[in-house]
Amino acid sequence: MSVVGFDLGNESGIVAVARQRGIDVVLNDESKRETPAIVCFGDKQRFIGTAGAASTMMNPKNSISQMKRLIGRQFSDPQLQRDLKALPFIVTEGPDGYPLIHARYLGEMRTFTPTQVLGMVLSDLKGIAEKNLNAAVVDCCIGIPVYFTDLQRRAVLDAATIAGLHPLRLIHETTATALAYGIYKTDLPENDQLNVAFVDIGHASMQVCIAGFKKGQLKILAHSFDQSLGGRDFDEVIFQHFAAKFKEDYKIDVSQNARACLRLRAACEKLKKVLSANPEAPLNIECLMDEKDVRGSIKREEFEQISIPILERVKRPLEKAISESGLTIEDVHMVEVVGSGSRVPAIIRILTEFFGKEPRRTMNASECVARGCALQCAILSPTFKVREFQVNESFPFQIALSWKGSAPEAQNGAGDNQQSTIVFSKGNPIPSVKALTFYRSGTFTVDVQYADVSELQAPAKISTYTIGPFQSAKGERAKVKVKARLNLHGIVSIESATLLEEEEVELQVSKEQSKESTSMDTDEASTNTTPASSNDTDVNMQDAKGPADITGAENGVPESGDKPAQMETDTKVEAPKKKVKKTNIPVAEFIYGAMVPADLQKAVEKEFEMALQDRVMEETKDKKNAVEAYVYDMRNKLSDKYQEFVTDSQREELTATLQEVEDWLYEEGEDETKGVYTAKLEELKKQGDPIEERYKEYTERGSVIDQLGYCINSYREAAMSNDPKFDHIDLAEKQKVLNECLEAEAWLREKKQQQDTLPKHADPVLLSADVKKKAEALDRFCRPIMTKPRPKPAKPATPEAPTTPPPQGSEQQHGGDASAGADTNHSANDKAADGGGDASEEPMETDKSDATSAA
Repeated sequence: MSVVGFDLGNESGIVAVARQRGIDVVLNDESKRETPAIVCFGDKQRFIGTAGAASTMMNPKNSISQMKRLIGRQFSDPQLQRDLKALPFIVTEGPDGYPLIHARYLGEMRTFTPTQVLGMVLSDLKGIAEKNLNAAVVDCCIGIPVYFTDLQRRAVLDAATIAGLHPLRLIHETTATALAYGIYKTDLPENDQLNVAFVDIGHASMQVCIAGFKKGQLKILAHSFDQSLGGRDFDEVIFQHFAAKFKEDYKIDVSQNARACLRLRAACEKLKKVLSANPEAPLNIECLMDEKDVRGSIKREEFEQISIPILERVKRPLEKAISESGLTIEDVHMVEVVGSGSRVPAIIRILTEFFGKEPRRTMNASECVARGCALQCAILSPTFKVREFQVNESFPFQIALSWKGSAPEAQNGAGDNQQSTIVFSKGNPIPSVKALTFYRSGTFTVDVQYADVSELQAPAKISTYTIGPFQSAKGERAKVKVKARLNLHGIVSIESATLLEEEEVELQVSKEQSKESTSMDTDEASTNTTPASSNDTDVNMQDAKGPADITGAENGVPESGDKPAQMETDTKVEAPKKKVKKTNIPVAEFIYGAMVPADLQKAVEKEFEMALQDRVMEETKDKKNAVEAYVYDMRNKLSDKYQEFVTDSQREELTATLQEVEDWLYEEGEDETKGVYTAKLEELKKQGDPIEERYKEYTERGSVIDQLGYCINSYREAAMSNDPKFDHIDLAEKQKVLNECLEAEAWLREKKQQQDTLPKHADPVLLSADVKKKAEALDRFCRPIMTKPRPKPAKPATPEAPTTPPPQGSEQQHGGDASAGADTNHSANDKAADGGGDASEEPMETDKSDATSAA
């Protein structure tokens, strides 16, 4: 099972994997730790990641980037409209009011949703992880910004599905950073809480999180953010500065040229990095536009001056986080700064001034989120045993449920009155389950919405749930319990609806049984006396004790109506009970702006088709490269090491063929199929392989002949040796070995003489394979003879007394004669020791024997 964490940044992505020794950030094909989050659409295939970044300058209008800014946002969103001005590709409004991306792919204009393109980026990151792990990657953990709305979170899950991933959790980036920071700390206090502020300034946004650490746990105390305060905003002010400067000095307007814009933005980003460590930085771009070279420079003071509107916004998220955490600035013990945009010196000054302490950089600013995601995945996965560390996450928004009045109220003219209640307040633990009780006589709808959208700039309504149909047995308004779940991803949904009908029955209940039934009855125990209040969720919103609840975390405050029921069940021994009949009610879900399952399935299939096309094109390019490499390699070798192994006419003919293929490659063969390149390579090899074979035979022949000669000499010496260890081998057998060696030597001599008379460019008669076979055959024949084990004498037998029975154990000799006397045994042993004698006279060999080797 894979344990992988993805940090899906606005500009680039990072992949971290869990191993037995810890968390590793893996390298991509270019051996870099960061992979650009770019998809470039071409005429024949897509280029994703590092390949996409390399193609961007040449194909800017089809290079799609910054997907995190587009997913889950309406096209009319003012923030989205601001972002689109800086993007080189075409984005229009789709029929559902959400953006559609236009790109030329396979020779025609096509449209893609931001979720589809994000799925392509995730698919590329997944491929990097799989290549590194040599295993399939499915389960993972993905980092998301804390400000992502419900719809954006669902879009990330859909993108993961398109990429073939199954996220175990979408974790907030600042929470992942806090986890990566705290899990390795061995000196965390057991009682007093260590409060740490994490400030993450990324490419496009700023996030602040204040976390409290104790031994073995972290608790998120507050979140705050600015969705459009990041490194790219500093790049933008430098870009606008130089664009205005070049318009005045060089009379060129870079905004009219997409490629010039990209090149200037890239140069501005580099200049910003130089300014982080230097008081002044130059900018030089050759042939930026209209064949004009441009140059300029900017001082750090000037850069900070033009960045004042951005820098003034840095304090707001900091103040908000402190306010919501309930802490004072003095209570924050440490400040950790991460993110690619955090290296601007002016930001560090503002943080130092605000917190009254120097921010620390003990973590890798770019990789900490990916490492935290991999750690969270390892905690959730059964594959690894991770140090006990509890993450108490808090939800950054207020979620309310709203509904219309019931039928009786509608008749009284109050039906239009929309009622609502906050089910998940800001700071609510993740995950949580809440139970609400409604009184309804038929199908009704419940809306899930944000209680406050001022921060989000998103539609208030998230989803609508239709609960029903159902029918009460008594024909009056029925009691319906609705469970709302806030899951690990931070997504809110109506999990289930249950129809509750009570019947009074007399039951003798023991104390233990009553305790067991408590969990069934407490949620529905309270009743209302007035019909008017029956719509107010039964004036009770309760915690539903589900398996996903965080241990020890309170998911809300139950109303007092729940408590007497819990106490009574513990005290009663015999009591009349209400039997509750529970019936599940169907719940239909509609998410505003989300992909429907059918569209998601089509997107998965489309991604598979495009991935297949990419793979076919890569294989085609590999075959084309193989043909090209063969042409150049063979041409060089024909005039070098293959020179003596080919005739002049053959060389000329093959050289002409190689030239012909080279010309074809750069003309008609520039764009052919994989099969054509494969056939062309085989055609070349028909002419080139015999030459390669002759060269290979010549280089290998000497060593295999030496091996055969050594084998012949070894066995011949052993057969002719007077060494006592070969005395037990019959002379006839030794002669057979000598004859076999003689025959092999004669064969080798004859073949070698024939080969020596041939020129190097002729086909050889003495092949290395034949020599190896001869050596193996000689070894198979001679080895069993020359390594025949020496027979060993048996233990001498005890003489048998004529009058008394022999003692047990010496009466019987294995393979010997029980009636033989001492003299017979001695003479047999003497013969055995001399290596002669008749086999029938020798005692049977023992298990021990001398094994000798001819070699």
